Formats: sequence, C-alpha cells, structure tokens
Amino acid sequence: MTAHATTLATPDGPFTVVASDSAVLASGWTDDFASLVALIHPTLRPADLAELDAGDADQDPDLAEAAKAVAAYYAGDPHAVGRVPVRQRSGPYRELAWDVLRQAEPGERVTYAEFAVRTGRPAAVRAAAGACAMNAAALFVPCHRVLRTDGGLGGFRYGLAIKDSLLAREASAA
Repeated sequence: MTAHATTLATPDGPFTVVASDSAVLASGWTDDFASLVALIHPTLRPADLAELDAGDADQDPDLAEAAKAVAAYYAGDPHAVGRVPVRQRSGPYRELAWDVLRQAEPGERVTYAEFAVRTGRPAAVRAAAGACAMNAAALFVPCHRVLRTDGGLGGFRYGLAIKDSLLAREASAA
C-alpha cells in the first residue's frame, strides 16, 4: 500500500498528515514523516510513502479532506477534524477508546477517569490513558482533550505547550 503525506504550517508548528484511501493513518506536530509512519499499526503501515508539498495536498485524493480540515480547524472550526475518517488498529479496547475520544466535543475537557467511564470500563483508567498515549492520529482523534483528575494537563506526545494551545483555541471557539 502507498500512503501520501504532507506537512502543513500551523500556528502550533509543522503538522504532518499521513493518509491512505482518504483516511488519516497518522498525524502530529512534526515534520518527521518516519516518526509518524512508525506509529501506524504494522497491518496498516504503508510500504511506500509519497511526500507532497503542502500546496499540492488539497488536490490529492488521500490528503485533500484532512488538509482542508486542519486549515479549517486553525481558522476557527474545531469540528472540521472530527469529520475526517481515521483508520487505526490495535486491540478491541484501544479501538473502542479511540472511537469514544472522537465523541468528545471541542472545548470539552475530560479526565482520564471520565474517559474510562465513557468507554464502559470505569476501572480501566490506565488502559484509557494508554489509548491516549498510543493514538497515532493526533488532532483527528482528540486525545488532547483528556486531562489528569486534578485538572493538570498530563502528558502529550507533542508537548504540553501545544496541548494547552489546542485547548485554549477550542475553548475560545466553543
């Protein structure tokens, strides 16, 4: 399988999207394509990666919807990224958890404990946190909306400054 990737300029820094068949496989605030491809489950990991300039992404069938959604998100429509298909694989709980994450509304802040309850497994707080940590499709699967029980930001693969920026952007748009 061949996937397409592009890096877009955002107020939070370079944001790269890796997509195939019009679905996001991986994304995040980096311009390192290889680091994102490494996050993709082996059964979905592309054999080839075609890297496109950001200016060409909106013409690519695999990347167009994702690139437009990222632009719309940063232009004030925090719901745009939630409409883009995402394809991730893992065990049943983690896949369920990622689907549940996509139901968290922009501007909503959910604790890891609340997130575990939403997955139907209130005692699975660590597993819920693990789903956030293993999320390959940052922004499109909004793990940045999950916080520690004490209200602290917790962790984020791309740094707490970006997590805080995303939460502030969504709060002002909500």
